[in-house]
Amino acid sequence: MGEHAESADESQAKQRAEIDWRRARERTASIVASVVRWLGLIFAALLALHVIFVIGEANPMNGIVSFTRGWADSLSLGFKDLFEPSDAKLRVLVNYGIAAVFWLVVSAILAKIIRRVGGAS
Repeated sequence: MGEHAESADESQAKQRAEIDWRRARERTASIVASVVRWLGLIFAALLALHVIFVIGEANPMNGIVSFTRGWADSLSLGFKDLFEPSDAKLRVLVNYGIAAVFWLVVSAILAKIIRRVGGAS
């Protein structure tokens, strides 16, 4: 009976020591998917902030405005000059707005794929 008790104790200790790889993979996938979603949200927010600054005629020499413009120009990808209406404010609203929506949609799709591949729900 003593041997059986020791064997059960060893088995339980072994189970506690083993890593649950499926759970670790799901957790990692969930974290990566969350980071992707947050990055998409931040990118879209920077683009939207740039639109607000342009429409509101913010001082282009202001540090915050120039910082936002630099990031927005980089994040707009090919959308920066997709449409070219004669009104400059409308041009920024449409092109950078489309880029913001693009980042939201792409990050949502990527996050869903990452979660699905990683086994997270």
